[in-house]
Amino acid sequence: MLNNRTAHPTALLDVATSDASLRNFLHGLAGVDQVGADARAAMLATRSIKSSAKAAGIDLAISMIDLTTLEGSDTAGKVRTLCAKAKQPDANDLTVPAVAAVCVYGDMAKIAKAELRNTNIKVAAVATAFPSGRASLKVKILDTQEAVANGADEIDMVIDRGAFLSGRYLDVFNEITAIKQACGDAHLKVILETGELKTYDFVKRASWLAMLAGADFIKTSTGKIQPAATLPVTLVMLQSIRDFEALTNLKIGMKPAGGIRTTKDALKYLVLVNETLGESWLTPNLFRLGASSLLNDLLMQKYRLKTGNYSGADYVTVD
Repeated sequence: MLNNRTAHPTALLDVATSDASLRNFLHGLAGVDQVGADARAAMLATRSIKSSAKAAGIDLAISMIDLTTLEGSDTAGKVRTLCAKAKQPDANDLTVPAVAAVCVYGDMAKIAKAELRNTNIKVAAVATAFPSGRASLKVKILDTQEAVANGADEIDMVIDRGAFLSGRYLDVFNEITAIKQACGDAHLKVILETGELKTYDFVKRASWLAMLAGADFIKTSTGKIQPAATLPVTLVMLQSIRDFEALTNLKIGMKPAGGIRTTKDALKYLVLVNETLGESWLTPNLFRLGASSLLNDLLMQKYRLKTGNYSGADYVTVD
């Protein structure tokens, strides 16, 4: 199960009593060596993977996918089709695992929940005025509660980047804690929208702020802003998770999302997780890949490894 925390670690309770105390804590974190982070991410991206390990890595990556459709043109039929693919990604190969979750808008959660009944696949719903986050807290709470009432097992919320970048850390903290409460038994993924945070130091501070406020997962991006997920930014967030666990003994999950389209990309992220957090994080309970087109490439690469041949263009469905 994901970490379902109801209280903050006792040692950190006094951190969030005021903007000043939060600022002192967050600005007291060690700065990120940008050159070092870029270099380490680039080095890990060059790791070669043997064919046998690659096959296992492909299956693992498939099992970690949040299969996503977040378009204004989404229909009930599209969501049902996506859920069918989530359950059985490859109709010609029943050894392919199901994905971790289907991610949709909150009003579509009820449809996804019905389609995914009697499976272990979660329904993830975006909320809190996704993707902008520009709404009142009252509206964001209602948005979250509606998604949960519709059957969402997980809520992907976006932080108020304007408040964060303005240094209103307590406002962001209080908003996350309020959404966490509104989630009830649903787990909370907090989207930082790292493409708007500009610096690795800001990414690190936002990661810590989200975890202090009760996030079960921290997530890079909505997928609507570029750049979305990148290896160096993900590395900074993974290192923050590692340090948070060392301080609190709590395991927080990680979800890079946006721009991860190829098998090669997915395997790079798995290497990054393994080298930074270890094998215990290589589970859908603690690591997800937010993607829509990635699954098709993973299926085609799995077919190539299995048969030695490349599949035709019509081997996978077009979502």
